[in-house]
Parts: sequence; structure tokens; C-alpha cells
Amino acid sequence: GRIGEKLAAGELRNVRGVPTSEGTAALARQAGIPLVGLSEARPTLTLDGADEIGPRLANIKGLGGALLREKIVAAASRDGLVLVADGSKAVDTLGTRGPLPVEVEPFGWEATFEALSSLGCEPKLRMDAAGPFITDGGHYTADCDFGPIQDPPALEAAIRAIPGALECGLFIGLARAAVIAEEDGVRVVEE
Repeated sequence: GRIGEKLAAGELRNVRGVPTSEGTAALARQAGIPLVGLSEARPTLTLDGADEIGPRLANIKGLGGALLREKIVAAASRDGLVLVADGSKAVDTLGTRGPLPVEVEPFGWEATFEALSSLGCEPKLRMDAAGPFITDGGHYTADCDFGPIQDPPALEAAIRAIPGALECGLFIGLARAAVIAEEDGVRVVEE
């Protein structure tokens, strides 16, 4: 990546990354980006993609399978989260492009899914070739199609109140800006 190239050329210094997934860690190592854990350094800024970006920079993340770790790192960042996405991810209402991911404890997942369905969705257990998709933290992911989400903070609170629902992909109040690539150029949206 470009950051690794700039580090190697001496154009960037004092850059360290806090990876949110094992896949990201492998790519960063390959690019020559030094990595640390949250116990070693609090991030200044989080740069990350988003699956949907809505009003006031509320967004949905987690279709890549690392939402719990992504939210922990974003919340720990002193200067917040800056989203980077293409224009297709910008929406007027969250929940219109795809399901809302919810990271779920495997123990008792059926009861957790039943509680999620009482909120108005049909949770689907995310699968991969080997069976249920397992996050780097050892959890399942429920893909929950709520349709358009009219009150994201209320839905987030309701999901987080369910025992076994560890975190959901609604990122509210964490993003301070979004860099959105459009066909005619780049648009920066700030909160």
C-alpha cells in the first residue's frame, strides 16, 4: 500500500497501525507498516471503510466480519473515525443497501437470534465454506435485515440490551468525517 511505500521512502515517520483483523494485520505487515496493540498505543485517528454512510455520518460497518474490533479501535481513537468509501455507500437512510451485522456469542446463539427477530428482522447466521463464519474473536455473525432504519440509536440500544449480542454494526457518533470518491471527484463530509 501507499502508506508502506511512503514509510519505506522516509516520507512518513512515526506511523504505527492497530489492525482490527488478522487479514488486515497480514496486509499491513506485507506493506511494511509497523503494528501495535491497543495496550501499547492509543490510536490518534482511525481510517476505515464503511458499508453504508448515512445522515450525520452514522454508518454501518461489519460486512467484512470485524465489527467488534473495528468499533473498539474507533472508540479508542483520540481524533475519532474517518470513513473512506465510494459514492455507492452514501445513503439517505441506513439499512437500505444490505443487512445490519450483529456479532454474537456462539453459546446460546439460537436464543440470541430469537431475541433479535423480536426486534423486527430475520437474523441469518453468516456462513463460510467450513460452516458458521467465525470472527477473529471467536464469535458468530448474524446478518439482520431490518430494512430502512428510522431510529439508529434506538435500534443500537435495543440490540445491545440482548444477552449474547456483543455488538452491532451501527457506528453512531464515532465518525468525524467521510472521504467519498465520486465519479467526478472526491467529496469530504464533516460532522
